[in-house]
Amino acid sequence: MRLLLMSDTHLPKRAKALPPQLMAELPHADVVVHAGDWVDTATLDLLEERARRLVGVYGNNDGPALRARLPEVARVDLDGLRLGVVHETGAAPGRERRCAERYPDLDVLVFGHSHIPWDTTTGTGLRLLNPGSPTDRRRQPHHTYMTATVTEGQLTEVTLHRVDRG
Repeated sequence: MRLLLMSDTHLPKRAKALPPQLMAELPHADVVVHAGDWVDTATLDLLEERARRLVGVYGNNDGPALRARLPEVARVDLDGLRLGVVHETGAAPGRERRCAERYPDLDVLVFGHSHIPWDTTTGTGLRLLNPGSPTDRRRQPHHTYMTATVTEGQLTEVTLHRVDRG
């Protein structure tokens, strides 16, 4: 099962549309994950229309229309992999401990908010992933997103992709 992970798209404030490189990944993804800060409902509509399966949450910049359609935290079982999605996890110091305590029922937690790519594993085995942002890199050197594979209940082939803006 192929996953496409993104967060913090902030459309149309930070970009007018999702990058072509990211859109080209959609047909190859079995599950698209968006960890919040969509900003517009058009992006949610687009991904609901084009994704085979969409798992998304709202972020701190998402208004009432998005909050009415999305949860704050999503939990799904993907062929035995217990995956969760949330927008905010707090400051980087102590993140592993906090997330392990808050989400003991998960194997993987995808989060956003910081726009900073992140891939760590807690002492309890919880994998924490932040795909960064494909449209708003903030102080990061590149716009980014992630892909991953779920095989027999295990997360494999996690790849951080740099968006070619040229």
